[in-house]
Amino acid sequence: MAESERVPVERKRRRPTSSGVVLSADLIVDAACELIDAQGAQAFTVRRLGAALGADPSAVYRYFRNTEDLLLALADRLIGESMTGFAPSGDWAADLRDFGLRAYRSALRHPQIAVFSTVRVTGRPHEQHAVDTGIGLLLQAGFDEATAVRQYHALVDTALGHAALDAGALRLTPAQRVADEQAWRDGYAGLPAEEFPSLHRVRDHLPLMAGSAVEPALDLLIAALRREVALRREAGQREEG
Repeated sequence: MAESERVPVERKRRRPTSSGVVLSADLIVDAACELIDAQGAQAFTVRRLGAALGADPSAVYRYFRNTEDLLLALADRLIGESMTGFAPSGDWAADLRDFGLRAYRSALRHPQIAVFSTVRVTGRPHEQHAVDTGIGLLLQAGFDEATAVRQYHALVDTALGHAALDAGALRLTPAQRVADEQAWRDGYAGLPAEEFPSLHRVRDHLPLMAGSAVEPALDLLIAALRREVALRREAGQREEG
């Protein structure tokens, strides 16, 4: 957020709410997170947030310019949560896998927030540090600047794309989830071999389709990155020789 767009300091008066709680930006984000987790992003309004805080809804605007500003802060909170405790090991490929899974798991802890957070750019500190870290791992691996950015984009979109898909699955009713699992286990697995030879051949493994594919997808991507790094090193050695 540009300096001119920041909420003026004088508007951030630390006044207690009717319940005696002193508001802060972090407290508002906490309450928004709890509200969206419980009721969904579509049901979220500043009026409901004010009620949850025990404050007039207008008090939110002492800390955030508008609802968009608040939601971006909430999305940035999830990124910060994903990076908490992240400590690079020195193995860039293993660290990238951990990085991707952290982004995925943080989104899945808050599937209602992931509906919008996975497709937004917050432009805020947690996101800035995360992007710097991820691209740094790819530069460490030996990729040039442009390739590092492209591959980072691919990695993050893979992780967050699966988070969005799996968040959608979490919003299904229990009956719907059972029906989908049964479709793979009973419906597809029971198709006649004469008409569906490939499905018949893998019928015992089809229930895997009901689970998340995020780890296999990340493994495929990182394996491809490893191969590309190896090829680049071989090419460099040939040039030196």
